[in-house]
Amino acid sequence: MPSTTPSPPSFTLPTALRFSLLAFFFLLLLYSPKLLIPPPTSTTATTTNCRDSTANPTTSKPQEPIHGYDLELKHIAFCIAASANLWESRKEYIKLWWRPGETRGAVWLEQQVEINYEENLPEIHISEDTSRFPYTNHQGHRSAIRISRIVSEALRLGLADVRWFVMGDDDTVFVVENVVRVLSKYDHNQFYYIGSSSESHLQNIFFSYSMAYGGGGFAISYPLAMELEKMQDRCIKRYPGLYGSDDRMQACMAELNVPLTKEPGFHQAIP
Repeated sequence: MPSTTPSPPSFTLPTALRFSLLAFFFLLLLYSPKLLIPPPTSTTATTTNCRDSTANPTTSKPQEPIHGYDLELKHIAFCIAASANLWESRKEYIKLWWRPGETRGAVWLEQQVEINYEENLPEIHISEDTSRFPYTNHQGHRSAIRISRIVSEALRLGLADVRWFVMGDDDTVFVVENVVRVLSKYDHNQFYYIGSSSESHLQNIFFSYSMAYGGGGFAISYPLAMELEKMQDRCIKRYPGLYGSDDRMQACMAELNVPLTKEPGFHQAIP
């Protein structure tokens, strides 16, 4: 007769064991996550990758700065606006910075003056007649038209190997080394109109903050001077009411779509 004593369920021990193993494995994963990440096979490979990355110039070496353009003093033509009535006193300013045999350019007057060639001053040229141009500003003087055309007239002299025309007044004192250094930053083959605003806040309000002031001097690249010469006379006729030469120059630059590139070194001293 078979025994009536019930046998223990066969799943009791294996099931408990499985639960225990699962709990142990879960705790192992919870407190030791690094066990899931395989260690590197070799430290040498990591070190080699670092050296390769450092040695690669495309990933670690910064871009080299632009060192500027090869410019010398002989590549600059200075265009000095002067008045015959003030020439005897104003020429003393030019003597402070002009270097005979090194600097190039000319002084532009409205009429001939007595010349002492022993003073080693720039050549003197007489500006073209501008009586055909209208001038309607009652506060200014029509000599502004003559002065605004000096760069164009200097271009027509046909000076060889000129890259920049630097315009200034007869009482503007240029530090020629600084002029060369500043202009060497720019590509003379492009259109550049370089100068600075006035140091007088009121003058900037009355005229423009985007205009180069002749008292501090300004520079025009050779190709821009060529384009200016082609259209300047027509441009001047369109603005008879402007005050001076500087704002006439800026008006023509605006028509050529060339903004002022500001260099504070071209500064205008205000007494």
